[in-house]
Amino acid sequence: MRCIQLDDRNLCKLFGKPERPKVCHNFKACPDVCGDNNAKALENILELERLT
Repeated sequence: MRCIQLDDRNLCKLFGKPERPKVCHNFKACPDVCGDNNAKALENILELERLT
């Protein structure tokens, strides 16, 4: 499920705000998960969800 806090440009509406969840703050994008574009990132995340 897409995060409800993403805007139309896929940017976090809570970035830099104290109410931003710690899990989001601690997440560091890496090529293994995110690939090099939004489509690859979504494909990878969907596969990880399918596997778990």
